[in-house]
Amino acid sequence: MKIKVIAAVGILLFVLIASCQSDEQIDFERYYSAGSLIYQIQCQSCHGQHGEGLRELIPSLTDSVFLKTNRSKLACSVKYGLKGKIAISNKLFEGQMPPVDLPPVEIANVLTYITNSFGNKLGTITSKQVDDDLAKCK
Repeated sequence: MKIKVIAAVGILLFVLIASCQSDEQIDFERYYSAGSLIYQIQCQSCHGQHGEGLRELIPSLTDSVFLKTNRSKLACSVKYGLKGKIAISNKLFEGQMPPVDLPPVEIANVLTYITNSFGNKLGTITSKQVDDDLAKCK
């Protein structure tokens, strides 16, 4: 019920704000608001409500430098998960992030949300960018 109320309020705000925005800003808002809901359902239980992670077990999502540097790899990390060691915010994490079976548009939504929340401001990640990045996964 709570998610439905949040979604309804988000849609109403989107409609009100959309009438005064550029196409790029409208796209950003659409990706971001959808990504917020996906984050709450798929990511928040591990990475935290504010992207803070869980001590030494799960990395935070607040390191803008890491996100920017690895932007083209983020879709692969979501779709196929991560294994092994990773350094984020000068901390070494070792473990496994399970894959999340989302279509490219939903990966774009959640990545737009993550890369523009928690102190990050990296702009829109489109479904086309996600498609291109997924095609390059190793």
